[in-house]
Amino acid sequence: MKASTGPTSPPSRSTKKDRLPVRWFLLVWVVLIALFVYAAYEYSQRLQEQTLTALQSQTEAQMAGLRADYEKQFAELNGQVAALQGKVDSFNELLTFTKDNANSKTDNSNKLYTQLNEVKTQLSQLQKKMDLLK
Repeated sequence: MKASTGPTSPPSRSTKKDRLPVRWFLLVWVVLIALFVYAAYEYSQRLQEQTLTALQSQTEAQMAGLRADYEKQFAELNGQVAALQGKVDSFNELLTFTKDNANSKTDNSNKLYTQLNEVKTQLSQLQKKMDLLK
């Protein structure tokens, strides 16, 4: 057996050449990973924008439906209030006429007062509902 006593030889050029492809391989993988992360970020941003746009259009459609329903209810309540106001006016005229023509034998005015109070109660309830809708 021969033992070498001399100094070890420096690394040859072949080992440096072997390291060069490893560096390129790692660099390519780092670049690919960075591109993947960037693409994932851009894709998530695009999805977020599409979702927000769809949600906004859906919300606007629902708001338009609610607005139309509110206006319909408001118009109906206005019609009911106008009808009740007409009844109240006619009852007031009838009550005035009855008071003017009443004698001690007839007591129709109490019935008219009762009806008038009922109509006023309904009118005040409708007015409260209109105030809530406003």
